[in-house]
Amino acid sequence: MSKADYYEVLGVSRDASDQELKSAYRKMAREHHPDLNPGDHAAEERFKQASEAYQVLSDADKRAAYDRYGHAGVSGAGQGFGGPFAGGVDIGDLFGDLFGEMFSVGGTQRRATRQQRGDDLRIDLQLDFEAAIFGTETEVKIRRQEPCDACKASGSASKHGPTTCGQCNGRGQVRFQQGFFAVARACPACRGTGQVIADPCLTCRGETRVTKEIKLHVKVPPGVETGTRIRYSGEGDAGRAGAPKGDLYVVLSIRSHEYFQRDGHNLRCILPISFPQAALGAEIEIPAIGGNVTLKIPEGTPSGKELRVRGKGVPFLNERGSGDLIIKVMVEIPRKLSRAQRELVSQLAASLAVENKPASASLIEKMKDLFN
Repeated sequence: MSKADYYEVLGVSRDASDQELKSAYRKMAREHHPDLNPGDHAAEERFKQASEAYQVLSDADKRAAYDRYGHAGVSGAGQGFGGPFAGGVDIGDLFGDLFGEMFSVGGTQRRATRQQRGDDLRIDLQLDFEAAIFGTETEVKIRRQEPCDACKASGSASKHGPTTCGQCNGRGQVRFQQGFFAVARACPACRGTGQVIADPCLTCRGETRVTKEIKLHVKVPPGVETGTRIRYSGEGDAGRAGAPKGDLYVVLSIRSHEYFQRDGHNLRCILPISFPQAALGAEIEIPAIGGNVTLKIPEGTPSGKELRVRGKGVPFLNERGSGDLIIKVMVEIPRKLSRAQRELVSQLAASLAVENKPASASLIEKMKDLFN
């Protein structure tokens, strides 16, 4: 029995952002979590499916493998379920005070003061057709959160850093009973960090981070296509109070070309040729991506015939080899002929009529039978 598509399980599109994936999973987990649906095996199964799907799609590398190869590309990923983890996804980390820190059902609670890495960032980069085929290097500008230099990311003007929150005593949570559950919410005084800053830094206002414009060198490998994502680890927003940085994703889009079209790893184009070239055969040097190529046109080539030049297409991404250049030849018929040309064509037509008369007659008879 085939497994359900991960995107369909979460109810998101294939180009859903990380935040859209997280929101969809939160919604399903809140609805189908076993602790909230005791004895409901169908809900538990839906929760397991959603957890498995989110574990794969929330990981950039696993998602890329799944997008390319389907379930075969992530065989073994998303297996296992139980405890505070679902398919390897930390419910407390995902839901924060909405779930993981909200219900105490006998498990060990995660402290809210754990450092949170910075957010991932995305930028869109448009490339010329040739740059996508051969690869390129370019410089991009991004605006991201950087640790505040004025306070050394402490958030304090005196650089002494934060002190323990008096309202929650450093736990980052305030608790109260709500029916069966002991509910814990993020402390409003310290916003769940367990610490407060008495003398906020004037530069970052106690946030420990400031927004800066950064120049980043981007290297694009040969063979990329529209939708390719390049991940730069640690190039996203800085986390608060010196926490690790998130990642940067460069998402590519490719401009179209005037003559060539991409078909997977192959390139396609249309080449007009003359009747003599088609009838007698010829060798033509034609411009192609990366340099001229010699195209051999066999004798008697019909209009619309596709000819292939091996290895002159798009390089395989991160692999050796390239696709092919596929050229569709179209025989051009001249619209105006001189008197001498008309006489020559008439002589050729008369010659061909004599030579091909039996075949032509046979074809006409077949057409008559078909329509009668």
